[in-house]
Amino acid sequence: MKEFPSNGAKLHDYEAFIAIVDTGNLTRAAARLRRSLQSISRSLSALEQQLGVELVRRTTRQARPTEAGMAFYQRIAAALNDIAAAEAELRDMSGALIGSLCIAASAFFAARYLVPAIGEFNAIHPAVEFDLRISEAFTKPVRTGADIMIRVGQLPASPLRARKITALRRVVVAAPTYIAQRGRPERPADLATHACLVRSTAQDARAWTFHGPDGEAERVAIAGKFVCDNAYVVNHAVLAGLGVAVVPYFQMREAVESGLAEVLLGDYTLPQTPVHAVWPAATRTPTRVRRFVDLLAQRLKKEVT
Repeated sequence: MKEFPSNGAKLHDYEAFIAIVDTGNLTRAAARLRRSLQSISRSLSALEQQLGVELVRRTTRQARPTEAGMAFYQRIAAALNDIAAAEAELRDMSGALIGSLCIAASAFFAARYLVPAIGEFNAIHPAVEFDLRISEAFTKPVRTGADIMIRVGQLPASPLRARKITALRRVVVAAPTYIAQRGRPERPADLATHACLVRSTAQDARAWTFHGPDGEAERVAIAGKFVCDNAYVVNHAVLAGLGVAVVPYFQMREAVESGLAEVLLGDYTLPQTPVHAVWPAATRTPTRVRRFVDLLAQRLKKEVT
């Protein structure tokens, strides 16, 4: 086991301490490092005992660094980043990519686009292992242990690195059974008399903005009796005839092509939804991260409609 020369602490003890401060929680630190909670706790205790100072104050839900712990974190984090960068450079010199790549993304996007991209990348770089985590909400990568997060929608202000990899076309859809009962809206204002399905996690959940053939913008307030925070469920509510929804077209394309859903207000467009690859702002981005994002972006140029 590697050791720093100044004391008997193991490198994995330092890594555990860094992960605890980054994630704010021993459980999340364990998930990030793929170690047991007991192992993370032992590493922290061993490090504190070795140094003779309390580094982290623990509660049932949080772990916050003490003043001494934060000062120690700032020095040690830089050292560990240098070690990781040195190891990455050596791997790059070998010409072969190895290691693991943890990616967090929404279920719809992961199933449709990430899984095929992972298959292609794995064929080129068979020594890279993948850990795919399904996450609908925006969370900082350090809190999930992800090397890359694929976020659909506008990004909040953040020091994270991000690259826009595509933009998703959005459409208004409803099932033929709903249209038969409630009629077909001819213009955005008609939605005021329709049952609109609200995906509460969408950034425009309560007001949809349309652009007509003349380019004029029209913002329509949305009201409905069905509210859900999950895109998969909202889309199935559409197919069940419960109402009208705005969705990324790729999610409902097969349903539209098979006649289970119809695109409404075809003369109007909605703002596209950007998709970004996001990763921690380390001093050096690992080659496997850069190459996977490059491959994914190239595939999306051909696939997204």
